[in-house]
Amino acid sequence: MSDPDTGRPIVAELGRPETAEETWLRKDTARRSRKEHQTAFNLVLALIASLGIVLFLVAVVARPDSTVDRNVDYRQVADQADVPGVPLAAPVLPKGYSSNRADYTDKTADGVDVWTVGFLTPDKQYIGMQQGIGANPTWVANQLDQHRATGTRSIGGTKWTVYDRRDEGQDAGNQLYSLVGTFGTDTIVLAGTADDASFRAVAGAVAKQLSS
Repeated sequence: MSDPDTGRPIVAELGRPETAEETWLRKDTARRSRKEHQTAFNLVLALIASLGIVLFLVAVVARPDSTVDRNVDYRQVADQADVPGVPLAAPVLPKGYSSNRADYTDKTADGVDVWTVGFLTPDKQYIGMQQGIGANPTWVANQLDQHRATGTRSIGGTKWTVYDRRDEGQDAGNQLYSLVGTFGTDTIVLAGTADDASFRAVAGAVAKQLSS
């Protein structure tokens, strides 16, 4: 219906034609509403796209996982290492033990050459072995985070110094328990999360090899 005087349509809500100001306000409100709706819609689309990218990366990108076992032939690595005149510790361990690391480092910050092997026990606990070639007291102390010894024990005919930090729980990290033994001018440091039986197995095998 139109106003007979002006010919302009009558707005039902007003009972009369809109003024120019009311028309502008109505159109501006509608325009802003459409813009806000479009902005919100675009935001939702952007969030969906971002989530899709994240899910894709999670699905296809290889991620490091400390629990994954790498099977390293540490005895072969030791045989192939070019270290004249130095027997690298590569003990024969009982069935069920494996290694996830084996490498040789020339001259650490403490001036010591280091042979490192990471052992996984049958119950999937960890024992790291480091052989400091011509090790000095500073190197040994640094491997043990400067902690004091808590005792000694004899394993495989060798005296081992004990560093027991099991009462510290997670604060000790991978050094819940450590054994340190001396073989000539070299020092062996065993440190990890395994139980006493596993430490005895590794320490005994090391002593058997290096003392023979």
